[in-house]
Amino acid sequence: MPVPTPRWHELADHVLAGGAVTPADALAVLDSPDSELMNVVAAASRLRFEYFGTTVKVNYLVNLKSGLCPEDCFYCSQRLNSTAGILRYTWLNTDEAVTAARAGIAAGASRVCLVASGTGPSNREVGKVTDIIEAIKSDTPGVEVCACLGALKDGQAEKLCASGADAYNHNLNTAESHYEDICTTHTYADREHTVAQAHGAGLSACSGFIAGMGESREQLVELAFDLRAKEVDSIPVNFLLPFDGTPLEGVDTLNPRDCLRILAMVRFVAPDTEIRVAAGRERHLGHLQGIALYVANSLFLGDYLTSEGQPGAEDLQMIADAGLEVLRMDQPDHADEHPAEHAEPATAAPATAPGRRDEKVAIRTRGAGTSEPANA
Repeated sequence: MPVPTPRWHELADHVLAGGAVTPADALAVLDSPDSELMNVVAAASRLRFEYFGTTVKVNYLVNLKSGLCPEDCFYCSQRLNSTAGILRYTWLNTDEAVTAARAGIAAGASRVCLVASGTGPSNREVGKVTDIIEAIKSDTPGVEVCACLGALKDGQAEKLCASGADAYNHNLNTAESHYEDICTTHTYADREHTVAQAHGAGLSACSGFIAGMGESREQLVELAFDLRAKEVDSIPVNFLLPFDGTPLEGVDTLNPRDCLRILAMVRFVAPDTEIRVAAGRERHLGHLQGIALYVANSLFLGDYLTSEGQPGAEDLQMIADAGLEVLRMDQPDHADEHPAEHAEPATAAPATAPGRRDEKVAIRTRGAGTSEPANA
């Protein structure tokens, strides 16, 4: 008697044939039992490999201005009145920013993400960033640059695009129905407006979310479908880092299996979109990080904006251990454009275990804004 095809593979077959999942399908992924988790991951991985082959896009964050933000986003260590012991500094100059970017590029990053805290940049600050973008592009032709500067004013997205920026990141962060529970100083509609501005100016729109902030499973599905409707090109999936000194201090509701289900749900909803496993992966996925790369096709290397990540060499080893390869700058990131070729394995990394979920968030004290070497 033939063995029946598991439901999740039937769902993958439907998507691969050009169909789309429904909100009910997406919610079922999040509600799936642990006994079916590997079937869920295997089915979602079929979509990941169909569209992105064996490549992993490596991104590197450069925090141009840390802390000092007037917004009150409840999850953020850089928020208004935060007492988190993070690095606080004003704008890096162009040479400092290029030096910080080089560290990530040398380690294999094909995209550099330039981030600055605050509500949004002044025109003068946009000028600072365009100078940095031009310098990075001159230093490393072929590298992609994504800017993340907050809410944009009219004409600013066009200036960034003209300077050579490839993308603009502005996360929606949570579902519209949950937004008032995580921020009061701006609205979900404000964030939608900036995503639309970036797209309208010809920039690749990068927008994602943070899971684990008290949202329901239905709200995660609501958000995933909204991101699909906005046709964003990449979706960073973050998992809450509950910084001391923020309103969400001590909130810790996720487990590694939840995180895999969330990634799989997003992959089913947006099968051909870059999905980036981002901040919080070390803490919440733990030893399942490598499995996550069979669903996600992108990650941040090394440290984040204000928290430490695992050593960059471990990230590269994790990619190699999974039988995957780092996407090169000159290599298209869709499998149907250029079949993946096998890369040399990364240098072995120290056998350091991923961060434990019961530990305090490790504050970044190295890299941009300091005299210490970057973690890349």
